[in-house]
Amino acid sequence: MATWQPDPSFYPSPRMAAKAPKETLAYVAAFDPERKKPDAIAVVDVDPASASYSRIVGQVEMPNTGDELHHFGWNACSSCLCPNAPHPHVERRYLIVPGLRSSRIYVIDTKADPRKPEIVKVIEPGEIAEKANYSRLHTTHCGPEGIYVNALGDAEGKAPGGIFLLDHESFNVLGRWEMDRGPQELAYDFWWHLGHDTMVTSEWGLPETFENGLVPEVLLGSKYGRRLHFWDLHKRKHQQEIDFGEEHQLVFELRPAHDPTKAHGFVGCVISLKDLSSSIWTWYRDGDEWAVKKVIEIPAEPADEDDLPPVLKGFKAVPPLVTDIDLSMDDRFLYVSCWGTGDMLQYDVSDPFAPKLAGKVRIGGIVARATHPGAANGALNGGPQMVEISRDGKRVYFTNSLYGAIDPQFYPEGIDGWMVKLDVGENGGIDFDPKFFVDWPKGHRPHQIRLEGGDCSSDSYCYP
Repeated sequence: MATWQPDPSFYPSPRMAAKAPKETLAYVAAFDPERKKPDAIAVVDVDPASASYSRIVGQVEMPNTGDELHHFGWNACSSCLCPNAPHPHVERRYLIVPGLRSSRIYVIDTKADPRKPEIVKVIEPGEIAEKANYSRLHTTHCGPEGIYVNALGDAEGKAPGGIFLLDHESFNVLGRWEMDRGPQELAYDFWWHLGHDTMVTSEWGLPETFENGLVPEVLLGSKYGRRLHFWDLHKRKHQQEIDFGEEHQLVFELRPAHDPTKAHGFVGCVISLKDLSSSIWTWYRDGDEWAVKKVIEIPAEPADEDDLPPVLKGFKAVPPLVTDIDLSMDDRFLYVSCWGTGDMLQYDVSDPFAPKLAGKVRIGGIVARATHPGAANGALNGGPQMVEISRDGKRVYFTNSLYGAIDPQFYPEGIDGWMVKLDVGENGGIDFDPKFFVDWPKGHRPHQIRLEGGDCSSDSYCYP
């Protein structure tokens, strides 16, 4: 009988994953907004019993400048246990780290010393352009048969953006994922319902409309992304498009239910052109098709014109700017980052069509500049942005930078990076951990977080 055991961080179901050991380390993408020094993956100690708790304890610098590390992910996850393409003896060992600006991918090994990860392979943009015809790499997900990476533009930075695959062992670029993309042109996030053979993708814009900041004419002309696309995951064919309407701009982060028997998920819309509000929508299966319903609307807050950056002065209000969301492993709590107002909101989404606000904290914010009990100074800038949840749902981590060219549009004085942690009550409610405040070193800003062993936006499951 074989004794080769599957990776212990793989779990067949989200119920079992929620019982996993607590994380002790977090990996955080850190970038130089001026693109003059190398970006890095920082290692943060998140073990409360450690003497170095809430400190950066390791770092691997990229060998190039100007990558703009943004989103990244693991090479393998619990989807390796799925029956349609099982390879359970792959290790969750490598971080797949794309550069949004450079279109380069770094493969980083965390096994030998998790506090001192090492770059073991670099996939240059020319190879990706040649084999997949894509650039401006955004999101990675470990799927049942390989590593999926999406891109916001083709090799020239034009439409269409889309998805390509890497081999999960050699990390070779296999090629474009889409067989028939239908009307889809813009890209942003993607994820799937493995139990329903469905891929879901969202939209941002082409590189020319964000690499130097958001373009007001594009935004007010409703030319940024406002659609969801649904695909046959295994046939790789577009099946349905849902247009949110001209009022809604920047349909961003996708969070499907973790339970593979559930055919619903959540997506955030950054801004309404009508009133600067943000919104959360539930997508769901409605007979033979997919449908969406707006389930949360977060209003803008009136503000003194003198307190606002130039881009907002004429509106005399602070938009919430929902730029990230995350769903707990038990599909109960949805966390919503309001990068504009500085709120982190916790909603009970046990009923995905009738969310209830369960918790709220405020930190940073364009006008509020709310502080933290562990901060050395008073007013903080930036606001809740990339959010990650522990597998047991008891800890929530987030950082405060959105994107190098967009940060100064809303925070003109620049952003001083920080990372914080929330403790979650048994039945909801959130509070700052006063001992966890990472005052990020100058020259870098923190973005996405990945937790040791997996987290709530890493893994997919094929068993309920």
